[in-house]
Amino acid sequence: MPYLIADELPNTSAGQRFREALARPGIYQLPGAHNGQAAIQGKQAGFEGLYLSGAAMTASMGLPDLGIITVDEVAFFIRQIVRASGLPLLVDGDTGYGEALNVMHMVRTFEEAGAGAVHLEDQILPKKCGHLNGKNLVPPHDMAAKVAAAKKASRDIVIVARTDAAAVEGYDAAVARAKLYVEAGADAIFPEALITRDMFEKFAQDLPGVPLLANMTEFGKTPFYTATEFEQMGYKMVIWPVSSLRVANKAQAELYAAIKRDGGTHNQVERMQTRQELYDTIGLHAFEELDASIVKTIVPEGIPQT
Repeated sequence: MPYLIADELPNTSAGQRFREALARPGIYQLPGAHNGQAAIQGKQAGFEGLYLSGAAMTASMGLPDLGIITVDEVAFFIRQIVRASGLPLLVDGDTGYGEALNVMHMVRTFEEAGAGAVHLEDQILPKKCGHLNGKNLVPPHDMAAKVAAAKKASRDIVIVARTDAAAVEGYDAAVARAKLYVEAGADAIFPEALITRDMFEKFAQDLPGVPLLANMTEFGKTPFYTATEFEQMGYKMVIWPVSSLRVANKAQAELYAAIKRDGGTHNQVERMQTRQELYDTIGLHAFEELDASIVKTIVPEGIPQT
């Protein structure tokens, strides 16, 4: 039902609901959602939480993932995804947009926008995707200070500390950083770009009792593993960060090529979401029922028209 009905909104904060999900048995599966429509479709597929990737978000804006956008731009995406789905959302907080005070501002802004969790990474700006080369890291204690600042600013939002050290300084450094970040107040750890099953399993063994997040991104350094396999390796969360955007972008590129080639969309209709399917997804009729002045929409029969 529409988010406009207050009685149907959650009674607890997104952070509390995210923590409750982490406390349940099994691995918390968080597919990436880069806009409100993707968020609704993720919920309809049965997922109980979502992830907002910085890479997917910036790519949807036509920008690379280099730490370019601002806190307020991210908050806009958070609001639309949370409003559309009502699900707890883990948000990519990049490097925190600055130092300790900036990190605190980010945490407060994201939590007020409706995020249930945020992850903060130990790269130096301009940051890069965790599966690319040429990353540079801040000193461990500088990152720990950011984590402590994030924890101090949080009310219920879950603070996840990400370390990119495995690919830059080596496995042992990644473990040492992770332990330091937990001491600073991190609720969970995100070891980025681990490349073998042994590394994943050993990391979980080296941080017993700490909730860990696995990143199952395509075209990266991590081999394909299923959610069940990550759970067996000792992980509590798994994200598929850019998958929805990649699929949508591929289909969109093929559509434009077809229009250019065929002079229209007539050969692509079977691949489209119909008008009825779109209206059902976004709940058009449920919104119409809230205002007696709106006549209920009747979907035209035949080939969908714009």
